[in-house]
Amino acid sequence: MADAEQCPGAEAGLTENQESPAAGTDSGTPGDKPVCLLVLGMAGSGKTTFVQRLTAHLHSLKTPPYVINLDPAVHEVPFPANIDIRDTVNYKEVMKQYGLGPNGGIVTSLNLFATRFDQVMHFLEKKQQNHRYILIDTPGQIEVFTWSASGTIITETLASSFPCVVIYVMDTSRSVSPVTFMSNMLYACSILYKTKLPFIVAMNKTDIIDHSFAVEWMQDFEVFQDALNQETSYVSNLTRSMSLVLDEFYTNLRVVGVSAVTGSGLDELFVQVEDAVVEYERDYRPEYERLRKQLADAQSRKQQEQLERLRKDLGAVDMTSTPSSDGADTAGPSDLIMTRGNPDDSEEDEDSDTDDIDHSATEESKEVDSFGTFLKERKEVVQVRNRKCAMPEDP
Repeated sequence: MADAEQCPGAEAGLTENQESPAAGTDSGTPGDKPVCLLVLGMAGSGKTTFVQRLTAHLHSLKTPPYVINLDPAVHEVPFPANIDIRDTVNYKEVMKQYGLGPNGGIVTSLNLFATRFDQVMHFLEKKQQNHRYILIDTPGQIEVFTWSASGTIITETLASSFPCVVIYVMDTSRSVSPVTFMSNMLYACSILYKTKLPFIVAMNKTDIIDHSFAVEWMQDFEVFQDALNQETSYVSNLTRSMSLVLDEFYTNLRVVGVSAVTGSGLDELFVQVEDAVVEYERDYRPEYERLRKQLADAQSRKQQEQLERLRKDLGAVDMTSTPSSDGADTAGPSDLIMTRGNPDDSEEDEDSDTDDIDHSATEESKEVDSFGTFLKERKEVVQVRNRKCAMPEDP
């Protein structure tokens, strides 16, 4: 894994040509913070081409976006990326070192990148006055981003600081079958409840087939049932039941038909984006603020508990800074540690209670007494021996 300091080099080299004094001045949303557009979608739905078209469209309006590429496996991106995950993580090296396959390599690369995402937030906060939109292109395997821990971290981190809108890119040409259409809608519904952010379905590739049939299926339950009656597979029965469940999901869903090739429908898309930002400020931001305050309170309580535990462990130590006059002569453990081996000069000058005692004379007197006792004992032993020798032997 390369150092994350490579990100500033890529970011600084690209934003010089993209910054514009007019960026953000045409804002119709509350606040001055840029809007994060998180582009998700199934593999092959045209996410990267869609981001390229959005970038070109915003450049034509003199409001250049701040673009982030989060796909570590892409060979090349067709748009200028301010921050590219490939500058931080080497996807092939991750696969080699960890012995992973393609999807596992993408998940691990995102996990490694998420550990440095605080630096990405620093870049965004520094450039937020120069850009109206932040475009984020995600990996081709949608489940990698939506269900991995790193995807959740990135999404929640962005949503806690900036207005965020999820754009789900749907391949209209592959959704002409009611069963396939229902699968796409189920995935969109799951992402909506997973991210808990304003949601827009961008029906892409309208240059191939018009998306009006899908809109009609969403608005008219009977028309969708008629289309299902033509299906003979066993899945059609399940789809028929699920369509009843998603009927409420369709009522508040924003749907826009776009073409990443021709650029049609982008004006209507940005109208929906502005409406979604208002919804974010009204409904989603208070929730994120509540969660942030709850997290801050939890951290504060944890710190207080640690301080209380520390006070209990050091209960005998006076933690106050002002010394007590009554106990001036007694020192706590901290005082002993700080003064051990470094006595004050005043203490050296003070007379001790034993300074008037001649220690050398005391030791000498003890030695004289001991030596006298030893001589007395030896004298008694010699006398006893002499008496035994002087006694006459028996005849």
